Amino acid sequence: MVRSTHPTTIEVTTEDHLTPRGDCIVGVGASSGCAQLGLELKEGLRREGSRVTITLFVGPYNFEVKAEGDPRLELSHPRDIVIRRSNYASDRTVAVRANAAARDIPREIVRQLREPKTVGRLEIEVA
Repeated sequence: MVRSTHPTTIEVTTEDHLTPRGDCIVGVGASSGCAQLGLELKEGLRREGSRVTITLFVGPYNFEVKAEGDPRLELSHPRDIVIRRSNYASDRTVAVRANAAARDIPREIVRQLREPKTVGRLEIEVA
């Protein structure tokens, strides 16, 4: 059910299912949500002016998103990680002002993500 068509967000969740409304969700069954991210990473994400690189690795493919951290990030949601093009911050938001959203992910990666046995990895780096 991975559609990856949302124009403003990318989401990964620990939930084990996906509904048609979840057009921004590119991964289910994640090992952690925002709440479980390491303290050092959270501090970096909350630093004013921090530059964030989020890379989605799927099989032989990868997709990189550039975004920014923000002092308003709560990083407390137990299940979800959301990357946003906008400046909106919530307990699920890990980065704002991203240069890409779910609809920008190459379709070959989306096809891979639709396969039930596919295992992907989301890597977050802060500078």
